[in-house]
Order: sequence, then C-alpha cells, then structure tokens
Amino acid sequence: MSNALYEYLNNRLGEQRATINRKKIPGPIITISREVGCNGVKLAVKLAEKLNQHNFDFKWKVLSKEVFFKSAKELNMDPEEVKRVFKFDSYTFNDILNAFGTKTFKSEKKVIKTVIEVIHSFAEDGFCIIVGRAAHIIAHDIKNSLHLRLVAPIEYRIKTIMTNNYLNREEAIEFILKVDKERAAFRKAIKKEALEADNFDLSLNRASFQDKEAIELIELAADKKNIFIDYIES
Repeated sequence: MSNALYEYLNNRLGEQRATINRKKIPGPIITISREVGCNGVKLAVKLAEKLNQHNFDFKWKVLSKEVFFKSAKELNMDPEEVKRVFKFDSYTFNDILNAFGTKTFKSEKKVIKTVIEVIHSFAEDGFCIIVGRAAHIIAHDIKNSLHLRLVAPIEYRIKTIMTNNYLNREEAIEFILKVDKERAAFRKAIKKEALEADNFDLSLNRASFQDKEAIELIELAADKKNIFIDYIES
C-alpha cells in the first residue's frame, strides 16, 4: 500500500472516529428557566435560529411541551393526562383516576419517572434548548450545558402577558399567579421545590436586553463555557 493511500485511509478513519466520539458526548444543551412573562419560548426559537447558522453537526431544536408528548407516547397515555400529574400542588392517584375515568391510568410515580427520563434523554442527545420543565436541575450532570434564568420586573411581565394573551391587567396578574403555582407543583413533583439558583450559569433581565442583545450574551456565555467545542465541524 502506498504511503499516500495509507495516510488518506488513516485520515478518513480519524474523521469517522471524531464524528462518532462527538455523537457519544452528551449535549450540548441550553436550558432556559424563566419567570412568567419573559417570553422564554420566543427567545429560545430565535436563539435556535441563530445557532443553526453555525457549522454544527446537527440542527438545534426547541423543546418544552414536546417533553409531555414524548412521555405520553412512551406511557401510552394522552399528553393531557401526563400534564395533569404535574399541574397541581396536591393530588392523589384516586383524584386523577376519577377525573379521567380509566383503569389504565399509570401511577403518578411512573409518570414522573418517565418525564424525568425523557428530559434527561433529550439533554443527552443534545442540540436542544429546553425551556422550563426544571431541565436545569434534571440535566445538571451534562457537562456541555448552559443553564439560563430569565427574570424581569413584575410590571414588565404583566404587560407582556396582557399583550401575548389579550388579557386585561387583572386577568394577566391572575394568569401569572396560576402559572407560578403550576411550575412550583412541577418542581415539587420531581422532588425539587427550590429553583436552586446556584445551578444557573447566567441570569438575564428581559427588561434590560432585547432579543438580539440577549442572544448575543447567551452565545458569548456558551462560547466562554466551551459547550460547543466538541461538536463544531472542522
């Protein structure tokens, strides 16, 4: 075998191994925890579009409600049944069973375990921005990750909810309180009642930064933390 051919095959094998190794490395992921009224999903979509302009191995996607759809599929349940388990601060298996009138409803422990596993599986697969779902806690062990917290003054959030949902001020405040309660119930269900602020790499005030500036800061933070380094095509 000629030296040139030998070198070529070695290089090709090296490239293949590099690609395989990149796929075996969990991540990269970005998680976004947010206060109600910070437009977390909208920002995540724009962030994914910006990241997809780079030369990554795979395309970035935004996940939020998809967590419940994937979990429901694995459990052979309706997504609304899965969501209901996490929606209230106090519930019992019999309450849920009576509400849906079915003997096939899975135990709440199994539902919660499945949702946690689905979120972690998404995180391991990588190239996703997970909005909410306590992903910053569930995926805290993924090395190539960036965990964000979006905050804003209450007046900013009220105005955002009024605009997005076509509500008056009183309805917007009621909506914020309701969603806050549901999110707290979700964290409690997965045995993580606190937000654990020390798990966040970056906190952004949405009243201070528009989408463009916020995305620039997030990209800079992700780059400085080197969460992309194992996945960029050379």
